[in-house]
Amino acid sequence: MTISVWILKIFREPSPLYKKTYLSLVSWALISFLIKFSSFTPLQTNLDYTNSNFKVLGLNIPSNLQFAGERVPQNDYEIKESLEKEFFANKSWKNSSLALFHKAQKWFPLIEPILKQEGVPDDFKYVAIIESHLSNVVSPMGAAGFWQLMPTTAQHYGLIVNNEVDERLDVEKATHVACKHFKDAHAYFKNWTLSAAAYNVGIGGIQNALKKQNTNNYYDLLLNKETGSFIYRILAYKTLLSNPDHFGVKHKIKKTSAFPSFKIVKVDSSITNLKAFAKHLNTNEIVLKTFNPWLIGEQLNNTDKKTYQFKIPKNKNLDLSVYFNDVFPQDVTTDTLLKSIVIDTLLIKPDTLKK
Repeated sequence: MTISVWILKIFREPSPLYKKTYLSLVSWALISFLIKFSSFTPLQTNLDYTNSNFKVLGLNIPSNLQFAGERVPQNDYEIKESLEKEFFANKSWKNSSLALFHKAQKWFPLIEPILKQEGVPDDFKYVAIIESHLSNVVSPMGAAGFWQLMPTTAQHYGLIVNNEVDERLDVEKATHVACKHFKDAHAYFKNWTLSAAAYNVGIGGIQNALKKQNTNNYYDLLLNKETGSFIYRILAYKTLLSNPDHFGVKHKIKKTSAFPSFKIVKVDSSITNLKAFAKHLNTNEIVLKTFNPWLIGEQLNNTDKKTYQFKIPKNKNLDLSVYFNDVFPQDVTTDTLLKSIVIDTLLIKPDTLKK
């Protein structure tokens, strides 16, 4: 007898036997359904709903982003990707933000007036952040100072670079030279963004790239990795230091002239004993070399009678450690004299400078 016939008999002949059979069928069907449902295994999938590459293009990238008054196009996928890479992929620059804020507060008041005087946009101060993190570092290629000038470039623009004097380590003089380089590039390209990129790869390098790729726009160029990310990195540091809240960073740059005041001592003769010279100026050799780091030798032979200007801080209680680590190039600490200066500086107390 088929199931359909059983069902008809249940409804036509509601005997106890048929009722019992009906209830058994319903119960069996319900139990079978529950067993099948509870043992159901979802289909396997390779989809990952986590954003493993963190590429949410445009997220938290400031709108109307611009460098030196020149707007950064953000309607291109590759440009957005490059911006995001510098803003979010490299965490090291944000991890060092506290040190950068302190450095910027210390050195930007010295750099900004020079940029203004030279007619260079204020945004170029962030180039020094990229080049050296505002320190007198020396690269393996021989570039030195806040602006990482090569010896030939520095000498071309009038700086002295020899065994006793390296004016690339004079922040003010090096900033003037960097400005001249920026302006020379701008005179050729008529564009500040390209001028900044040329600081990294050279005017000739950008010129050749523009010609080969038939464009006049930095953002259209295919360049080496370092130069290709140079402007994007500047924009990231600019955003961090000028608008820290954008990244949830609580530090702010105080607009204050934090650099100490000096008296200037001019010398047009040779100096055979720096310690005696410093004592004559009512200071010591540590202070002398900290605020005149361009003086890299143990003496100064000045047969040409050139006039050198020495800065001596008026405040004798000044904390040298605030400036010492920034201005002394790393590779000259192997010199015996400078080793002793490092040790003395770490131990020195401000009141000892009065002696």
